[in-house]
Amino acid sequence: MKTVITYGTFDMFHVGHLKLLQRLSEMGDKVIVAVSTDEFNIGKGKKTLIPYEQRAQIVESIKYVDLVIPEESWEQKLTDVKKYDVDIFAIGEDWKGKFDFLSDLCEVHYLKRTKNISTTDLKRSLKRFLTIPQEDLSRAFEVLELLRRDLE
Repeated sequence: MKTVITYGTFDMFHVGHLKLLQRLSEMGDKVIVAVSTDEFNIGKGKKTLIPYEQRAQIVESIKYVDLVIPEESWEQKLTDVKKYDVDIFAIGEDWKGKFDFLSDLCEVHYLKRTKNISTTDLKRSLKRFLTIPQEDLSRAFEVLELLRRDLE
């Protein structure tokens, strides 16, 4: 039986997250996902929109996932690989080379990201949207309503 582990924040769960978990399930028999806690994210300078408990609940409800554990520190990867008898450590290619030190204990794979989707991009878009003046938004919705009426 092959055990695969990955780590991530999984904020604003999207299809890229789902595809990652699906690929992990194809790599082994058991998939463990370490979801970063709110406290750990704060330490990384990362702000999440969805609290840890909800993010963990979302991830553990995915059929490709067998176990969800909290990620509380950078150092725990080494102990987790040993504790859970991990065969494969897999994470996004944006981390390429950062976890090669685990290759003495297991296979390390850096996976391609899903094109055109990322939580960071979603947050940037949301932030840009929230900076649009209210009167501009009101006018845009008025125009959309007129278009809708014209198409009826």
